Amino acid sequence: MHPYLLLSPEVAAARAAGKPIVALESTIISHGMPYPQNVQTAREVEQVIRDAGAVPATIALIKGRICIGLSEEQLELLGSSSDAIKVSRRDLPYVLAQKKLGATTVAATMICAELAGIQVFVTGGIGGVHRGAEKSFDISADLQELAHTNVAVVCAGVKSILDIGLTLEYLETHGVPVVSVGQPGFPAFFTRESGFKADFQIDSAPEQASFIRTKWALGLKGGVVVANPVPEEAAMPKMEIDRITDQALLEADQQGVTGKAITPFLLDRIKQLTGGRSLATNIALVKHNALVGARLAVALHGAPVLANA
Repeated sequence: MHPYLLLSPEVAAARAAGKPIVALESTIISHGMPYPQNVQTAREVEQVIRDAGAVPATIALIKGRICIGLSEEQLELLGSSSDAIKVSRRDLPYVLAQKKLGATTVAATMICAELAGIQVFVTGGIGGVHRGAEKSFDISADLQELAHTNVAVVCAGVKSILDIGLTLEYLETHGVPVVSVGQPGFPAFFTRESGFKADFQIDSAPEQASFIRTKWALGLKGGVVVANPVPEEAAMPKMEIDRITDQALLEADQQGVTGKAITPFLLDRIKQLTGGRSLATNIALVKHNALVGARLAVALHGAPVLANA
């Protein structure tokens, strides 16, 4: 095992027993939701994965170690701390060397999951090409990580704050397949449809697992985006969220918010402008992704998927 890794007792036992494990990021806890809903949601998402026959492994950097699986106390620390650093690929060595508290983004979680031998990672939405990137060059490191790190990422697409068309073009250029679940359209986080199509529609976990195994068996490095739309009853109206997103983006520009700060700013502003409804949608989609991700992890291990999970 890699010397920087520290497995929780639950994850270590699962690894020893050969059970399927699902990685979870931690920026959704530290930067994606307010306290205490963030910690409560993290616990509930972990339980969804357990109920579906897999073992959750929330990942964070604590005291110079990459923690694969967190205790109740560690979840509380991440959720309530104001100084957790948002960690992407660039930040990993600094936060580990300085023994600071770090919450992993999609990119960093993919790196840590691959180090730990975990093939499936569940998140809310991946990062992408930001609007106006032709001037700012603001493109999430998540996309580069997907191009060369062998982890399947289950998400609800990308947030509507991004340029979804350019994000999909970037993924295509780098050979990252985008698979949709239950519909041909690519979802846009708060809404089920973005107006763009995924590369392939593969609905069942066994078929998704077969696709992923085939990709990696061919020596085609990199991840797979498994785009799972938010449940219909929890989705927000597209016209409403588009209008609110445009307003939040304008305010971010006026206030000079850039870089790693922009996504937390926009999510918080959208939550305010929707009267908290966007947070409820966020929680619902993460739980739904956890179910799909757990079923995929079980299928990749060759075990029967729990039909009632």
